[in-house]
Amino acid sequence: MTTPSRTVYPEGVIGAPKHRRGHAARSATGLPAGTEVFSADNHISVADDIFYERFPDDLKDQAPRIWYEDGAYLLGRPGQSMVVGDFSAVLMQYDDLAGAATNNVDARIRELAEDGVDKELVFPNAVLALFHYPDKDLRERILRIYNEHIASVQERSNGHCYGVGLINWWDPRGTRRTLAELKSLGLKTFLMPLNPGNDDNGRVIDFSGAAMSAVWDEIEEAGLPVTHHIGESQPKCPSEVNSVAVAMMVNIDSFREMFSKYVFGGILDRHPGLRVGWFEGGIAWVPPALQDAEHVLASYRHMLRRHPEHDIRHYWDIHMSASFMVDGLGLNQIGEIGVDKVMWSSDYPHNESTFGYSERSLAAVVDALGPEDAVRVVSGNIRKFLGLPG
Repeated sequence: MTTPSRTVYPEGVIGAPKHRRGHAARSATGLPAGTEVFSADNHISVADDIFYERFPDDLKDQAPRIWYEDGAYLLGRPGQSMVVGDFSAVLMQYDDLAGAATNNVDARIRELAEDGVDKELVFPNAVLALFHYPDKDLRERILRIYNEHIASVQERSNGHCYGVGLINWWDPRGTRRTLAELKSLGLKTFLMPLNPGNDDNGRVIDFSGAAMSAVWDEIEEAGLPVTHHIGESQPKCPSEVNSVAVAMMVNIDSFREMFSKYVFGGILDRHPGLRVGWFEGGIAWVPPALQDAEHVLASYRHMLRRHPEHDIRHYWDIHMSASFMVDGLGLNQIGEIGVDKVMWSSDYPHNESTFGYSERSLAAVVDALGPEDAVRVVSGNIRKFLGLPG
């Protein structure tokens, strides 16, 4: 293993994705010939007004709408978009890419191929704003419609695109129902929120609490891996200057609370069959999180109502993995993290994506790990995570 030496970022300003073009110089990456490059974290926007179209007639007036106004992507009740401010502005940075939305799968496959990416795991974009739609029955209907829509994208892609589904996380019967439907659609994983919202009594839902144990029972029984992703919400105190950059810095570092609930909250001790993936937060956060958790356990063991059943490393090594795009610090610590626990991603079509210079990012992985381990990181590990054949 060597320290990454290649310059990853192109000279000058990278610019918005819509101003970039893919350069699939496979020979420049150092990957063995025939390597399948599988991005573990990409995104897709819903182009059509699918919720309104698929709500029954007697509920259409309560359906969230999708529309454009002055070039901005908007989603929510008419005149009351839930996608506003920086969130909307960021979406406009890549809307012009032909493959950015669900209505042009062929263009998407072509643009990714031009950038050297063969397959992808696809997370939603603005639809995440509907995670906390106030009416929970309608919320589950919204999630179901999205799952059907992304499953159709997956089918039309002929094996190039794997969609991330959405489930009911607030009611165990709904969890079982939505997981069964998701599996029947052929989806391989689903997204759990980092901020689960409130229960019917207005109390904040605690994923490590007793009330949620039955939800985790259903997830464990379903056998699908859990994904968590950065960027669900904006900072509580937005900045007057460069708020986009401030928001991104906050979003990138958003896993510690949920990570701690898996470990100290006992979720993994009570549900040892769970597998958990952390997406778009990089991998450099992992060693300090493990180190700090070990120090907290040593320092506060006498104050804990229950103790973890295993050492801290066990929970990462057995249950968890994470994705990255450009993470030299993380690759330098691969011995602490584990080469089988990390997954490369393009993050197409986001601003922070490697779209337009993916060959440089892939080359940095090869430089750091060598060709054999790099193949695991850019393809094998995400296939294993999703339960796909070798």
